[in-house]
Amino acid sequence: MSWRGNCHDNAVAESFSNLLKRERIRRRTYRTREKARKDMFAYIEMFYNPKRKHVRNGMPSPVEFERQQET
Repeated sequence: MSWRGNCHDNAVAESFSNLLKRERIRRRTYRTREKARKDMFAYIEMFYNPKRKHVRNGMPSPVEFERQQET
């Protein structure tokens, strides 16, 4: 975290939040918070982390990137 007003402060979180809204939440209506929570969890844990490619780190998924860092 850096000083107040730094535009790069929350860049990663804001980018992910925007992506989650754009790819998963828009045009959906959830009847309960629990259903919304489960749907977002499924998106993050079943698609985003293990499968979605990320341009910024050379196109591996987050899971593949972590495996590369361990070796």
